[in-house]
Amino acid sequence: MAQDKKVEQITSMEDDFAQWYTDICRKAELVEYASVKGFTILRPYGYAIWENIQRLMDAEFKKTGHTNVAMPVLIPESLLKKEGELVNGFAPEVAWVTMGGSEELEERLAFRPTSETMFCDHWHSVLQSYRQLPMLYNQWCSVIRWEKTTRPFLRSREFWWQEGHTIHETAEEAKAETEQQLNCYADFCENVLAMPVVKGRKTDKEKFAGAEATYTIECMMKDHKALQSATSHYFGDKFSRAYDVTFTGRDNKLQYPFQTSWGSTTRLIGAVIMTHGDNNGLVLPPRIAPIQLVAIPIAAHKNPAVLDTVKSILEKLNAAGIRTKLDDSDQSMGWKCAEYEMRGVPVRLELGPRDLEAGQCCLVRRDNGEKATASVDGIVDAVGKLLDDIHDNMYAMAKKNLEDNTFDFTSWEEVRDMAQGKGGFARTKWCGSLECELAMKEKAGVSSRCMPLKQSGTTGKCPVCGKECTTDIYWGVAY
Repeated sequence: MAQDKKVEQITSMEDDFAQWYTDICRKAELVEYASVKGFTILRPYGYAIWENIQRLMDAEFKKTGHTNVAMPVLIPESLLKKEGELVNGFAPEVAWVTMGGSEELEERLAFRPTSETMFCDHWHSVLQSYRQLPMLYNQWCSVIRWEKTTRPFLRSREFWWQEGHTIHETAEEAKAETEQQLNCYADFCENVLAMPVVKGRKTDKEKFAGAEATYTIECMMKDHKALQSATSHYFGDKFSRAYDVTFTGRDNKLQYPFQTSWGSTTRLIGAVIMTHGDNNGLVLPPRIAPIQLVAIPIAAHKNPAVLDTVKSILEKLNAAGIRTKLDDSDQSMGWKCAEYEMRGVPVRLELGPRDLEAGQCCLVRRDNGEKATASVDGIVDAVGKLLDDIHDNMYAMAKKNLEDNTFDFTSWEEVRDMAQGKGGFARTKWCGSLECELAMKEKAGVSSRCMPLKQSGTTGKCPVCGKECTTDIYWGVAY
């Protein structure tokens, strides 16, 4: 028999949350560092999670008429510079190609940090009439941003994402698209990733370079820090004018279309780790778990019918669309339990000779460790219900974390004490001035997260200047 493998200890999140996170990323075999600094390899298990996110999210995009395209990875410098705010916003992070083979290029080419410019260049060539609008595009790709400080999934020099880009006949249609996609992200996080969100608008200081308005979903991690998990931007006709994108309108006159863009990234995997994980490893939401149930036959060498029954159960579960894995290896039971806990598999099924005689099996939940028996005959319904129960419980626990660590404050001193203590979201009023926003960063050590779409409508005082105001805003320490 092979020597038992011991799953290496994960640093306790209470001792060092950052190291706990890195331990999980590597020991659960999600990523590995590449030979180029700041780049990571998305390993098969990590990529399988991303594939499930991509599959489910892409289906939601298609329901609202979006189609996938593929734009080039390189952008001519002259094209990137046409919209000044965009190039200035991304300039420190742009990586450049200056050689083609052995020859120096006449013009530098930028690795795309984002693709607004390429979409505008394309629309300039193909858009002619209002009858072609709206154009609702999305692409799944990677981008490169030369980040100074990197961390797996959260911030790396190359990351995988989807970026939606749309153009519309009217401003009202474009604004509706921006809101629709923000709600799509929020629903996805809550219904697929079991993560509650705060939906809101970014301040002018924090909005996307070149946007008229940026909307965000902010999530709270287990260490009470904020993570921006997706954004949706309304551009007006600014990019259309910069790139001379026009169409003949219903009045037979040339007009500029109104534009949006929206995106989410593999950062969502980092969000899942930090929202749901524990000191034993990953805790994966069932709807994105590559393996939803692992089956472990016990003492099958004593009774061959045990393994045959387990295989029969898995055939039924697979036919019902449940993703399963059989582990009938010669590793010890302790190793197997620790391994699949580390990998965050939502359900572990155990069946031995005694279970076989009773016509039942044992189901063990990853989210709370509870065990229950289920009849072999009714296993499909039992597992299906259990997976839904796990999702609901994971969401409830994450929502409690968000609610218990969101505080209403009236002074910047209170916000500072929270940030320096247990952390969380501080909800205050805000006068709208950049000076007070910067002062909150300097004095309290927090950044503005968003102005929630759901405003209270009450009046209070700005925590910095004391001015009477009505705008609610969230502050926090963010990744």
